[in-house]
Amino acid sequence: MNVKRIFGTILTILGIIGLIYAGYGFVTHSMQTRELVVAGIIGLIFFVSGIGLVKNTKDEA
Repeated sequence: MNVKRIFGTILTILGIIGLIYAGYGFVTHSMQTRELVVAGIIGLIFFVSGIGLVKNTKDEA
């Protein structure tokens, strides 16, 4: 497996965790809005960049 693809997978998983964390905090009103927005933006950046790495990395045997 390619290192870029593994790193992309890790970034995607971290992005999903960040988005779930921000969504849960928003629904339960457990944190301030600024913290939730920052967590959501960072999660979105990680998710999009991870998907881009996995998608654009070619498989080589």
